[in-house]
Amino acid sequence: MKNFSIKKKCFPLFLFVFISFFFVKISNSSNSNDNKLNKSSKNIDIANTIINHVSDSYEWHVIGTHNNGITFYLPIILWNNGLECFSSSQFLKKNIVLGNYGYYTMYHGKIYTTNNSGKLHFLKQGVIKNKKPWDFSITKNVISIFLSSFLLCYLFLRMRYSYKNHYPKWKFGIFLESMILFLRNDIAIPNIGKNKYKSYFPFLLTSFFFILINNLIGLVPMFPNVTGNISVTFTLAIITFVITNVNANKNYWIHNFWMPGVPIGIKLLLAPIEFIGIFIRPLTLCIRLFANITAGHILILSFICLIFIFKSFFVAGFSIIFGFFIFILEIIVSFLQAFIFTTLSSLLIGTAVKEE
Repeated sequence: MKNFSIKKKCFPLFLFVFISFFFVKISNSSNSNDNKLNKSSKNIDIANTIINHVSDSYEWHVIGTHNNGITFYLPIILWNNGLECFSSSQFLKKNIVLGNYGYYTMYHGKIYTTNNSGKLHFLKQGVIKNKKPWDFSITKNVISIFLSSFLLCYLFLRMRYSYKNHYPKWKFGIFLESMILFLRNDIAIPNIGKNKYKSYFPFLLTSFFFILINNLIGLVPMFPNVTGNISVTFTLAIITFVITNVNANKNYWIHNFWMPGVPIGIKLLLAPIEFIGIFIRPLTLCIRLFANITAGHILILSFICLIFIFKSFFVAGFSIIFGFFIFILEIIVSFLQAFIFTTLSSLLIGTAVKEE
Protein backbone atom coordinates (compact mmCIF):
# COMPACT_ATOMS: atom_id res chain seq x y z
CA MET A 1 0.00 0.00 0.00
CA LYS A 2 2.87 2.36 0.81
CA ASN A 3 4.53 1.72 -2.56
CA PHE A 4 1.21 2.32 -4.32
CA SER A 5 0.79 5.63 -2.46
CA ILE A 6 4.27 6.76 -3.51
CA LYS A 7 3.59 5.88 -7.15
CA LYS A 8 0.30 7.72 -7.04
CA LYS A 9 1.95 10.87 -5.67
CA CYS A 10 4.75 10.71 -8.26
CA PHE A 11 2.38 10.19 -11.20
CA PRO A 12 1.97 13.94 -11.99
CA LEU A 13 5.77 14.32 -12.11
CA PHE A 14 6.09 11.28 -14.40
CA LEU A 15 3.35 12.76 -16.58
CA PHE A 16 5.18 16.04 -16.96
CA VAL A 17 8.50 14.30 -17.72
CA PHE A 18 6.65 12.35 -20.42
CA ILE A 19 5.24 15.61 -21.82
CA SER A 20 8.67 17.23 -21.63
CA PHE A 21 10.09 14.37 -23.68
CA PHE A 22 7.64 15.09 -26.48
CA PHE A 23 8.29 18.84 -26.31
CA VAL A 24 12.01 18.05 -26.62
CA LYS A 25 11.28 16.06 -29.75
CA ILE A 26 9.14 18.90 -31.09
CA SER A 27 12.01 21.31 -30.37
CA ASN A 28 14.23 19.28 -32.69
CA SER A 29 11.75 19.50 -35.55
CA SER A 30 11.98 21.93 -38.43
CA ASN A 31 9.97 25.08 -39.00
CA SER A 32 6.57 23.81 -40.15
CA ASN A 33 5.54 27.16 -41.60
CA ASP A 34 8.47 27.76 -43.91
CA ASN A 35 9.22 24.04 -44.44
CA LYS A 36 12.97 24.74 -44.50
CA LEU A 37 15.41 22.62 -42.54
CA ASN A 38 18.92 23.92 -41.86
CA LYS A 39 20.76 20.61 -41.59
CA SER A 40 24.16 22.17 -41.04
CA SER A 41 23.10 23.99 -37.88
CA LYS A 42 23.02 22.18 -34.53
CA ASN A 43 21.39 25.11 -32.72
CA ILE A 44 17.69 25.11 -32.04
CA ASP A 45 15.65 28.08 -33.15
CA ILE A 46 13.79 28.62 -29.86
CA ALA A 47 11.52 31.40 -31.12
CA ASN A 48 10.37 29.40 -34.15
CA THR A 49 9.87 26.28 -32.04
CA ILE A 50 7.50 28.12 -29.71
CA ILE A 51 5.69 29.99 -32.49
CA ASN A 52 5.23 26.77 -34.49
CA HIS A 53 3.69 25.03 -31.49
CA VAL A 54 1.11 27.74 -30.74
CA SER A 55 0.26 28.54 -34.38
CA ASP A 56 -1.81 26.69 -36.96
CA SER A 57 -0.28 24.89 -39.93
CA TYR A 58 -1.10 22.79 -42.99
CA GLU A 59 0.56 19.72 -41.51
CA TRP A 60 0.32 17.85 -38.22
CA HIS A 61 3.86 17.25 -37.04
CA VAL A 62 3.91 14.54 -34.37
CA ILE A 63 7.53 13.72 -33.60
CA GLY A 64 11.02 13.85 -35.10
CA THR A 65 12.02 15.75 -38.22
CA HIS A 66 10.20 15.94 -41.51
CA ASN A 67 12.58 13.40 -43.04
CA ASN A 68 12.83 11.04 -40.06
CA GLY A 69 9.64 11.38 -38.08
CA ILE A 70 5.87 11.22 -38.14
CA THR A 71 4.07 14.02 -39.96
CA PHE A 72 0.54 14.04 -41.37
CA TYR A 73 0.28 16.26 -44.44
CA LEU A 74 -3.21 17.75 -44.66
CA PRO A 75 -5.17 18.67 -47.80
CA ILE A 76 -4.91 22.22 -49.13
CA ILE A 77 -8.13 23.53 -50.67
CA LEU A 78 -7.96 26.87 -52.50
CA TRP A 79 -10.23 28.93 -54.72
CA ASN A 80 -8.37 30.92 -57.36
CA ASN A 81 -10.70 31.33 -60.36
CA GLY A 82 -11.38 27.65 -59.76
CA LEU A 83 -11.02 24.96 -57.14
CA GLU A 84 -7.50 23.77 -56.30
CA CYS A 85 -6.85 20.65 -54.20
CA PHE A 86 -3.46 19.15 -53.38
CA SER A 87 -1.46 17.86 -50.42
CA SER A 88 0.58 20.21 -48.23
CA SER A 89 3.54 17.85 -48.77
CA GLN A 90 3.93 19.49 -52.19
CA PHE A 91 5.44 22.56 -50.49
CA LEU A 92 7.98 20.34 -48.72
CA LYS A 93 9.27 18.99 -52.03
CA LYS A 94 9.46 22.34 -53.79
CA ASN A 95 8.86 26.02 -53.11
CA ILE A 96 6.43 26.42 -56.03
CA VAL A 97 3.35 24.29 -56.62
CA LEU A 98 1.65 24.29 -60.00
CA GLY A 99 -2.11 24.02 -59.79
CA ASN A 100 -4.81 24.01 -62.41
CA TYR A 101 -5.26 27.79 -62.23
CA GLY A 102 -1.82 29.13 -61.36
CA TYR A 103 1.35 28.85 -59.30
CA TYR A 104 1.40 28.95 -55.49
CA THR A 105 4.08 29.46 -52.86
CA MET A 106 4.04 29.38 -49.06
CA TYR A 107 5.62 32.14 -47.00
CA HIS A 108 5.42 32.20 -43.18
CA GLY A 109 2.53 29.75 -43.17
CA LYS A 110 0.43 31.62 -45.73
CA ILE A 111 -0.19 30.71 -49.36
CA TYR A 112 0.22 33.31 -52.11
CA THR A 113 -0.22 33.25 -55.86
CA THR A 114 2.99 33.68 -57.79
CA ASN A 115 4.60 33.05 -61.18
CA ASN A 116 6.72 30.11 -62.35
CA SER A 117 9.79 31.64 -60.63
CA GLY A 118 8.04 31.83 -57.25
CA LYS A 119 8.82 35.52 -56.80
CA LEU A 120 7.09 37.52 -54.05
CA HIS A 121 6.67 41.27 -54.42
CA PHE A 122 7.19 43.26 -51.22
CA LEU A 123 6.08 46.82 -50.54
CA LYS A 124 8.27 49.23 -48.57
CA GLN A 125 6.42 48.41 -45.36
CA GLY A 126 7.17 44.69 -45.78
CA VAL A 127 3.64 43.91 -46.97
CA ILE A 128 3.43 41.22 -49.66
CA LYS A 129 1.76 42.48 -52.82
CA ASN A 130 0.96 39.00 -54.19
CA LYS A 131 -2.66 37.99 -53.97
CA LYS A 132 -3.83 35.36 -51.50
CA PRO A 133 -6.36 32.85 -52.86
CA TRP A 134 -9.43 32.00 -50.81
CA ASP A 135 -8.19 29.35 -48.41
CA PHE A 136 -10.54 26.55 -47.26
CA SER A 137 -7.77 24.14 -46.29
CA ILE A 138 -8.06 21.49 -43.59
CA THR A 139 -5.44 22.61 -41.06
CA LYS A 140 -4.39 20.85 -37.87
CA ASN A 141 -6.68 23.12 -35.83
CA VAL A 142 -9.64 22.09 -37.99
CA ILE A 143 -8.80 18.41 -37.48
CA SER A 144 -8.52 18.99 -33.73
CA ILE A 145 -11.92 20.73 -33.68
CA PHE A 146 -13.46 17.74 -35.48
CA LEU A 147 -11.87 15.37 -32.97
CA SER A 148 -12.99 17.40 -29.94
CA SER A 149 -16.52 17.72 -31.34
CA PHE A 150 -16.68 13.97 -31.94
CA LEU A 151 -15.43 13.33 -28.40
CA LEU A 152 -18.05 15.68 -26.93
CA CYS A 153 -20.82 13.99 -28.91
CA TYR A 154 -19.63 10.58 -27.72
CA LEU A 155 -19.46 11.65 -24.05
CA PHE A 156 -22.89 13.23 -23.93
CA LEU A 157 -24.61 10.56 -26.01
CA ARG A 158 -23.17 7.93 -23.70
CA MET A 159 -24.34 9.99 -20.74
CA ARG A 160 -27.79 10.33 -22.32
CA TYR A 161 -28.24 6.57 -22.79
CA SER A 162 -26.79 5.68 -19.38
CA TYR A 163 -29.83 7.08 -17.57
CA LYS A 164 -32.04 4.61 -15.76
CA ASN A 165 -34.89 5.87 -13.59
CA HIS A 166 -33.69 9.46 -14.09
CA TYR A 167 -30.22 8.64 -12.73
CA PRO A 168 -27.01 8.16 -14.78
CA LYS A 169 -25.33 4.80 -14.18
CA TRP A 170 -22.10 5.97 -15.80
CA LYS A 171 -19.78 7.49 -13.16
CA PHE A 172 -18.31 10.08 -15.50
CA GLY A 173 -21.87 10.95 -16.55
CA ILE A 174 -22.60 11.89 -12.92
CA PHE A 175 -19.66 14.31 -13.05
CA LEU A 176 -20.93 15.82 -16.32
CA GLU A 177 -24.44 16.15 -14.88
CA SER A 178 -23.09 18.02 -11.84
CA MET A 179 -21.26 20.44 -14.15
CA ILE A 180 -24.42 21.00 -16.21
CA LEU A 181 -26.47 21.69 -13.08
CA PHE A 182 -23.80 24.09 -11.84
CA LEU A 183 -23.88 26.00 -15.15
CA ARG A 184 -27.67 26.12 -15.04
CA ASN A 185 -28.18 27.06 -11.39
CA ASP A 186 -25.18 29.34 -10.81
CA ILE A 187 -24.61 30.97 -14.21
CA ALA A 188 -27.58 30.80 -16.59
CA ILE A 189 -30.51 31.39 -14.22
CA PRO A 190 -28.94 34.18 -12.10
CA ASN A 191 -27.65 36.11 -15.14
CA ILE A 192 -30.44 35.60 -17.68
CA GLY A 193 -33.48 34.86 -15.56
CA LYS A 194 -35.51 31.77 -14.76
CA ASN A 195 -38.11 32.50 -17.43
CA LYS A 196 -35.72 33.06 -20.35
CA TYR A 197 -32.57 31.05 -19.69
CA LYS A 198 -33.77 27.89 -21.49
CA SER A 199 -33.49 29.50 -24.94
CA TYR A 200 -29.80 30.34 -24.42
CA PHE A 201 -28.68 27.51 -22.16
CA PRO A 202 -27.74 25.13 -25.03
CA PHE A 203 -25.37 27.78 -26.41
CA LEU A 204 -23.80 28.36 -22.99
CA LEU A 205 -23.35 24.61 -22.45
CA THR A 206 -21.81 24.16 -25.90
CA SER A 207 -19.45 27.11 -25.39
CA PHE A 208 -18.31 25.89 -21.98
CA PHE A 209 -17.57 22.29 -22.95
CA PHE A 210 -16.13 23.18 -26.36
CA ILE A 211 -13.67 25.62 -24.79
CA LEU A 212 -12.89 23.28 -21.90
CA ILE A 213 -12.15 20.20 -23.99
CA ASN A 214 -10.02 22.12 -26.48
CA ASN A 215 -8.12 23.79 -23.63
CA LEU A 216 -7.33 20.37 -22.17
CA ILE A 217 -6.52 18.75 -25.53
CA GLY A 218 -4.10 21.61 -26.22
CA LEU A 219 -2.07 20.49 -23.19
CA VAL A 220 -1.61 17.00 -24.60
CA PRO A 221 1.69 16.53 -26.47
CA MET A 222 1.40 16.54 -30.27
CA PHE A 223 -2.06 18.15 -30.22
CA PRO A 224 -2.58 21.72 -31.50
CA ASN A 225 -3.51 24.75 -29.44
CA VAL A 226 -7.02 25.45 -30.79
CA THR A 227 -8.21 27.98 -28.21
CA GLY A 228 -4.85 29.72 -28.50
CA ASN A 229 -5.82 30.63 -32.07
CA ILE A 230 -7.41 34.07 -32.16
CA SER A 231 -9.58 33.12 -35.15
CA VAL A 232 -11.34 30.48 -33.03
CA THR A 233 -11.86 32.75 -30.02
CA PHE A 234 -12.97 35.58 -32.31
CA THR A 235 -15.60 33.32 -33.88
CA LEU A 236 -16.92 32.36 -30.44
CA ALA A 237 -17.08 36.03 -29.47
CA ILE A 238 -18.93 36.89 -32.72
CA ILE A 239 -21.55 34.23 -31.96
CA THR A 240 -22.07 35.75 -28.51
CA PHE A 241 -22.28 39.23 -30.08
CA VAL A 242 -24.93 38.12 -32.60
CA ILE A 243 -27.05 36.26 -30.05
CA THR A 244 -26.90 39.21 -27.66
CA ASN A 245 -27.88 41.92 -30.13
CA VAL A 246 -30.39 39.96 -32.23
CA ASN A 247 -32.39 39.01 -29.12
CA ALA A 248 -32.01 42.34 -27.31
CA ASN A 249 -35.25 44.04 -26.28
CA LYS A 250 -36.10 47.75 -26.46
CA ASN A 251 -35.05 48.36 -22.84
CA TYR A 252 -31.50 47.29 -23.74
CA TRP A 253 -31.27 49.78 -26.62
CA ILE A 254 -32.91 52.58 -24.61
CA HIS A 255 -30.49 52.13 -21.72
CA ASN A 256 -27.57 52.09 -24.15
CA PHE A 257 -28.40 55.11 -26.30
CA TRP A 258 -30.97 57.21 -24.40
CA MET A 259 -30.56 56.51 -20.68
CA PRO A 260 -33.72 57.28 -18.64
CA GLY A 261 -33.38 60.00 -16.02
CA VAL A 262 -30.09 61.34 -17.40
CA PRO A 263 -29.68 64.95 -18.64
CA ILE A 264 -29.64 65.34 -22.44
CA GLY A 265 -26.05 66.63 -22.47
CA ILE A 266 -24.81 63.54 -20.62
CA LYS A 267 -26.89 61.30 -22.89
CA LEU A 268 -25.21 62.76 -25.98
CA LEU A 269 -21.84 62.20 -24.35
CA LEU A 270 -22.47 58.64 -23.19
CA ALA A 271 -24.31 57.34 -26.29
CA PRO A 272 -21.17 57.08 -28.50
CA ILE A 273 -19.25 55.45 -25.65
CA GLU A 274 -22.01 52.87 -25.14
CA PHE A 275 -22.13 52.23 -28.89
CA ILE A 276 -18.39 51.45 -28.93
CA GLY A 277 -18.86 49.33 -25.80
CA ILE A 278 -21.30 47.07 -27.66
CA PHE A 279 -18.38 45.93 -29.83
CA ILE A 280 -15.64 46.09 -27.19
CA ARG A 281 -17.38 43.75 -24.70
CA PRO A 282 -17.40 40.66 -26.97
CA LEU A 283 -13.90 41.59 -28.20
CA THR A 284 -12.59 41.29 -24.64
CA LEU A 285 -14.03 37.75 -24.52
CA CYS A 286 -11.95 36.89 -27.58
CA ILE A 287 -8.69 38.46 -26.38
CA ARG A 288 -8.94 37.18 -22.78
CA LEU A 289 -9.34 33.53 -23.80
CA PHE A 290 -6.70 33.73 -26.56
CA ALA A 291 -4.10 35.53 -24.42
CA ASN A 292 -4.41 33.34 -21.33
CA ILE A 293 -4.24 30.03 -23.17
CA THR A 294 -1.40 31.11 -25.46
CA ALA A 295 0.63 32.56 -22.58
CA GLY A 296 0.52 29.26 -20.70
CA HIS A 297 1.80 27.29 -23.69
CA ILE A 298 4.59 29.80 -24.29
CA LEU A 299 5.67 29.61 -20.64
CA ILE A 300 5.82 25.80 -20.62
CA LEU A 301 7.79 25.68 -23.86
CA SER A 302 10.10 28.46 -22.66
CA PHE A 303 11.04 26.46 -19.56
CA ILE A 304 11.67 23.35 -21.66
CA CYS A 305 13.78 25.26 -24.18
CA LEU A 306 15.99 26.65 -21.39
CA ILE A 307 17.51 23.16 -21.21
CA PHE A 308 18.84 23.52 -24.76
CA ILE A 309 20.03 27.08 -24.25
CA PHE A 310 22.14 26.48 -21.11
CA LYS A 311 22.80 22.72 -21.54
CA SER A 312 23.06 22.21 -17.79
CA PHE A 313 21.64 19.53 -15.46
CA PHE A 314 20.88 22.23 -12.89
CA VAL A 315 18.87 24.23 -15.42
CA ALA A 316 17.17 21.03 -16.59
CA GLY A 317 15.95 20.32 -13.05
CA PHE A 318 14.83 23.93 -12.64
CA SER A 319 12.99 23.86 -15.98
CA ILE A 320 11.18 20.60 -15.27
CA ILE A 321 10.07 21.64 -11.76
CA PHE A 322 8.82 25.08 -12.74
CA GLY A 323 7.39 23.79 -16.00
CA PHE A 324 5.48 21.18 -14.00
CA PHE A 325 3.87 23.87 -11.83
CA ILE A 326 2.94 25.89 -14.93
CA PHE A 327 1.44 22.74 -16.45
CA ILE A 328 -0.72 22.14 -13.35
CA LEU A 329 -1.69 25.82 -13.40
CA GLU A 330 -2.67 25.49 -17.06
CA ILE A 331 -5.09 22.66 -16.19
CA ILE A 332 -6.75 24.96 -13.66
CA VAL A 333 -6.75 27.83 -16.17
CA SER A 334 -8.43 25.55 -18.74
CA PHE A 335 -11.45 25.18 -16.45
CA LEU A 336 -11.30 28.81 -15.30
CA GLN A 337 -11.25 30.30 -18.81
CA ALA A 338 -14.17 28.14 -19.94
CA PHE A 339 -16.08 29.29 -16.84
CA ILE A 340 -15.20 32.97 -17.39
CA PHE A 341 -16.18 32.95 -21.07
CA THR A 342 -19.51 31.26 -20.30
CA THR A 343 -20.25 33.56 -17.35
CA LEU A 344 -19.49 36.75 -19.26
CA SER A 345 -21.49 35.52 -22.27
CA SER A 346 -24.49 34.87 -20.02
CA LEU A 347 -24.07 38.34 -18.48
CA LEU A 348 -24.08 39.99 -21.91
CA ILE A 349 -27.13 38.00 -22.97
CA GLY A 350 -28.85 38.70 -19.65
CA THR A 351 -28.40 42.49 -19.95
CA ALA A 352 -29.95 42.34 -23.43
CA VAL A 353 -33.01 40.17 -22.76
CA LYS A 354 -34.00 41.01 -19.20
CA GLU A 355 -36.98 43.27 -18.67
CA GLU A 356 -36.51 46.70 -17.12
